[in-house]
Amino acid sequence: MTTLIDDLMRLWSQPLPTDDAAAEAAVRRLYTDPVTINGAPMSAADLVARARALQGAFEGLGHQLVDRVEAPGKVVIGFYLRGRHTGPYPTPLGVVAPTGRAIEARTTDILTLTDDGLVSDVWVISDELGVLTQLGAAALAATVS
Repeated sequence: MTTLIDDLMRLWSQPLPTDDAAAEAAVRRLYTDPVTINGAPMSAADLVARARALQGAFEGLGHQLVDRVEAPGKVVIGFYLRGRHTGPYPTPLGVVAPTGRAIEARTTDILTLTDDGLVSDVWVISDELGVLTQLGAAALAATVS
């Protein structure tokens, strides 16, 4: 299982091939096509676009695995994702312009695996608010007395 986790972390942190077909093939070596992410089906092309957006927004991406739990057909991993914000970062609140700041995101992925070891379903729980706060894109509103 360690190989799968290492391969997944590498897929998201290291640049994908520039050729779309090769990048999608790299995704399909680890994920079903489509794969379900937080309840929504996503194609290999969708995952390539997501990985490229993440890699375009952050330099020096790295993962630190904190914990792993395995059960038949399931793997849960808790990790830190770290990098430096050097490109536009698309978020649910809009695009955050590059800040040059370092980020650390606490993330948990709940992975469902097929019999042949491909990831078919993922529930991602990530501290998006923490990242936005680290980038200065979110803050508490001043209280009025």
